[in-house]
Amino acid sequence: MLDAHRPMLLGLAYRLLGSLHDAEDVLQDAYLRWVGVDRSAVAEPRRYLSRVVTRLAIDRLRARQAARETYVGTWLPEPVATAPSPFGPPCGPAEHAELRDSLSLALLHLLERLTAPERAVYVLRTAFALPFAEIAGIVGRSAADCRQLHHRAADKVAAGRRRFTASPGEQRRLLDAFLAAARDGDLARLTDLVADDVTVWADGGGRVRSARNPVHGADRVARFFAGIHGPRRRPAARVAPTELNGRPGVVIHWPDGRRYALAVAAADGRITGLYLVGNPDKLTRLAG
Repeated sequence: MLDAHRPMLLGLAYRLLGSLHDAEDVLQDAYLRWVGVDRSAVAEPRRYLSRVVTRLAIDRLRARQAARETYVGTWLPEPVATAPSPFGPPCGPAEHAELRDSLSLALLHLLERLTAPERAVYVLRTAFALPFAEIAGIVGRSAADCRQLHHRAADKVAAGRRRFTASPGEQRRLLDAFLAAARDGDLARLTDLVADDVTVWADGGGRVRSARNPVHGADRVARFFAGIHGPRRRPAARVAPTELNGRPGVVIHWPDGRRYALAVAAADGRITGLYLVGNPDKLTRLAG
């Protein structure tokens, strides 16, 4: 029974946690609970399993938020391939546009601003379109409480979401042009491709060289990437385009073995945010 619902449950846990490793651990814990439950008392297995997975994920979120101060540098979600690629099968579900949008690194990064209950209600309502009465049963709150939690979460997310409204095709065009300009060391072109208030978030986890603080502003971001990929950096990195979290991305392979996943957010014809994940623990599924 758990296998029949696994794609949905994995997608739910990943959206709640931003970590496929943690999501798989949650599903394992849910399986152990399912083995021990009286099945005759479970009228709707999907709803029961959703409740178990959500509550286990909330517990993990709270523990992680308490321990986040020890993480070296910026914490970003673990990127996953969401289309067939050299990096393995997609992480589902992501078959509908709304579900794909709810997987983006930009949105998952924004969701880190929310409390654990706010995030759970937001994901269940926005990504899975569950009614508040059903969400209430899953998270153990009243429907009125869930409406209020969703309202607060949506307000926190709204301003950030306006900064990544570009279509996937526009994102791919901007990302490809940005990387080409970086390889050429073309600061003028790089600056033209990004918004004035663009930000780079880089996650090395203390394991690889990476900016420990966000890099803000068009000029600083242009110089940052020109320094990494410009003509003086030889041999050049190999760049493998792929779909990451439902949106265009690349995996960057350096000759010394380091790898980075890069995704962008964009709006109004310019890049508004770049998400650079180099922590090897978060790239084990992007090793192709």
